[in-house]
Amino acid sequence: MLLWWWWCLSQGRTHQGLDIVCADGSTVYAPFDVVLNGVLTVYGNPSTAQRIINTGINLQGEGLCFKLFYVSPVQTSGLIRKGQKIGTMLPMQRTYPGITSHVHVQMCDKSDPTRYF
Repeated sequence: MLLWWWWCLSQGRTHQGLDIVCADGSTVYAPFDVVLNGVLTVYGNPSTAQRIINTGINLQGEGLCFKLFYVSPVQTSGLIRKGQKIGTMLPMQRTYPGITSHVHVQMCDKSDPTRYF
C-alpha cells in the first residue's frame, strides 16, 4: 500500500519520495534485480530515538538509482535478485509511536518515484 506520494508537504518540509506501508520487523524484498551500493544514514543529526531507524540502503537496477530508508540491509554490496530479501524494516514505532510504519523510497536525483510503483 502506498502511503504518501512524492511532492507532499510534511510538517513544513518538502517530502521528496514515496512511502510504502511496511510493518516493523517485516522482510523487504527486491522489486527487481538490484545492485546494492552501500548503507546510507537517514538523519544527519539524529535524536536518540531516531538512531534506531537511522539506516537505509543505496540501490541501482533497471536503469534506476534509488534509496530505501528505514531498512536494515542483509548485505551492503553485490547483486540481489528480484524477490530476494534486501533487508528488514526497522522499528519505526519505537521512534514515532502511532505513525504508519513505512519504507521511504527516494530517487537519487530526487525525482518522483511514483511511476515505478
